[in-house]
Amino acid sequence: MSYRLKISTKVILMKTNPTRYSSQVGEVWIMMTLKVKYCHNFFDKQAIREFTDAVLTQALDYYEIRWRKKSFDNNHVHITLDMGLKSKPEIAKKLKGFTAPKIFKEFPWLKSRLFRGHGFWNPATDGRSGDMEFYDKYIDKQKYALTNQAKLTAFI
Repeated sequence: MSYRLKISTKVILMKTNPTRYSSQVGEVWIMMTLKVKYCHNFFDKQAIREFTDAVLTQALDYYEIRWRKKSFDNNHVHITLDMGLKSKPEIAKKLKGFTAPKIFKEFPWLKSRLFRGHGFWNPATDGRSGDMEFYDKYIDKQKYALTNQAKLTAFI
């Protein structure tokens, strides 16, 4: 007798109905920070910042990662997101792997002149859980926060 595994083409990583799927539901909100390699201040350039924001949103949607806020500073981005049942390294790898090739394709001079064939993102990633209201306020105070209030430092 032989057994064959039926391979599903769609994998559902998170179920959101805790009463029906109680052992398969996870909700862990964190603030994740992704930093540019070598601390280059690329996000001071509006075109790079806006493009990175767009591809990060695509990545979060593609991997079905729920998120609330994103905010940029000179050389890093903060995102409040729900890890669900995924690990921090898994999420970081997905977001970095999705965005870096698109950024290098849109801005090829970055790779050729400044990174010399190496990755866009720093390999270290910070993901913090805890008081999410505190982190939301912290994100709102970043240099390029995506709120309607302009910061004085953005004009200097």
